[in-house]
Amino acid sequence: MEILRVENLSFTYPNAGEPALNAVSFCVQAGEFVVLCGETGCGKTTLLRLLKRELAPHGTRTGHIFWSGTDLETLDARASAGGIGFVQQNPDNQLVTDKVWHELAFGAESLGLPVQVIRRRVAETASWLGIESWFRQDTDTLSGGQKQLLNLASVLVMQPKVLLLDEPTAQLDPIAATEFLHTLARLNRELGMTILLVEHRLEEAFVLADRVLLLEKGRLALDDTPRAVAETLCKSDPPHPMCEALPSAARIYRLLGAKGERCPLSVREGRDFLQNFSFRARLPVPAPAAAKELVAELREVWFRYARELPDVLRGLRLTLYRGEICCVLGGNGVGKTTLLNVLAGTDKPYRGKVRFAKTDGRRPKTVLLPQNPLLLFTEETVRADLLALLQITDVPAAEREPRLRAVAQDLGVECLLDRHPYDLSGGEQQKCALAKVLLTKPDLLLLDEPTKGMDAASKRELRTRLQSLRARGLCMLLVTHDVEFAAETADRCALLFDGEILSEAAPADFFSENCFYTTAANRIARGYCNRAVTCEEVAASVQPEERGGALC
Repeated sequence: MEILRVENLSFTYPNAGEPALNAVSFCVQAGEFVVLCGETGCGKTTLLRLLKRELAPHGTRTGHIFWSGTDLETLDARASAGGIGFVQQNPDNQLVTDKVWHELAFGAESLGLPVQVIRRRVAETASWLGIESWFRQDTDTLSGGQKQLLNLASVLVMQPKVLLLDEPTAQLDPIAATEFLHTLARLNRELGMTILLVEHRLEEAFVLADRVLLLEKGRLALDDTPRAVAETLCKSDPPHPMCEALPSAARIYRLLGAKGERCPLSVREGRDFLQNFSFRARLPVPAPAAAKELVAELREVWFRYARELPDVLRGLRLTLYRGEICCVLGGNGVGKTTLLNVLAGTDKPYRGKVRFAKTDGRRPKTVLLPQNPLLLFTEETVRADLLALLQITDVPAAEREPRLRAVAQDLGVECLLDRHPYDLSGGEQQKCALAKVLLTKPDLLLLDEPTKGMDAASKRELRTRLQSLRARGLCMLLVTHDVEFAAETADRCALLFDGEILSEAAPADFFSENCFYTTAANRIARGYCNRAVTCEEVAASVQPEERGGALC
């Protein structure tokens, strides 16, 4: 039975030259699990918000959206609010109360349901999702994963027929993201709930989905099963930009020629596929790095947010060097952002030292790009915001526009300069915020989840940009949940747990020794080429005569 139908849907934001959506048509059957994917700025979030009438953006819309045969514009307000659930990308944006139990009840209370019905639904949902142990906690004490699970639970209490999710794993660590996606799979499999998921993390989402919709510059380019979409992208010539976003098994399949057997999607299918190849004895080990110049050092740093609260950092030690990219990984709530704030000077440790090496008699200029990029914007347009920064930092008027254009061109955000920062997608906001901090020409760049909301092509561009900055001697410390990005970008990776750095090593050593904090490519390759941690390294480890891919 059809539950959603979109017919020739087009949408244009005010003062925008191009439509965000252009003649999009598709339907969703009741009980389907559909993944909506595409490059940053292709219209995914716009489409999802148009499906939730209360969150629809302002602009010009044509076409029709039908929910259970009724035009969404004429749908009863109660049916719209309760029948179509929406989970946003940033969990903090959706929390409205101070207690977990109250948050769970809030939506049902707004629908005017009887108290006993609300209590029963809240109890049932909390038990099913396993959140009884923090049922009476304050919402501001929860980790990112718990907040996102709470958002999902509060929507489920209203018992919607359709669940819309806009990149719900963007701020979750790999383990929490996996648990969240598998919770969605349970909802779909055990309760028959219809799910439409917008996601950049396709590693596990592809395996769970019944269908995949691929948006391309506001148009629907593909609508098929996950395997059919993956095979189409893998065999595209020239390679489609979304090839880099496919699950690791499919990317390895493409790099090795995309011939013969069907395209693998999961880790298990990827391992079965690799049985057909023989491998080199081992990948070459890079030569030891030369002595590096110290930029900053944390010595036995202890920090807590209040005297009565537990320590967040516990005797933490970390050394940063010029011309190096260091990635810190760890679960939600272990202190990664606190570490950046201590280095930036916004949080002061109560014990231990933070030491900066001076260059030419001055301390290194340290700049922090926060997890929420909108914190950096205060003006009506991105251009005005960046020019205001250059004015504040006393850059001569004649140099401001050329410097702005150079950075904007490097990051590919020229077309976004005259847009309002709040009208941009999450990935576009992230790139514009990075452009702003780079205008300051820092010596030490601190990045908190810089790939959040970015598609694979944008991540590649960011990686190229960071490597270029590294070549100029810039030191960068990245906090990230994106293990693939860390494996491909970092010179050194570190694991933060229980307030201290437990291990640090080059990506090949770091990820090949981990079971959970590692890449899908490394899981696929174990037993074949253990030190390979990226898809390209797995393909390169296959004997040359057996490779068929042009990118090997």
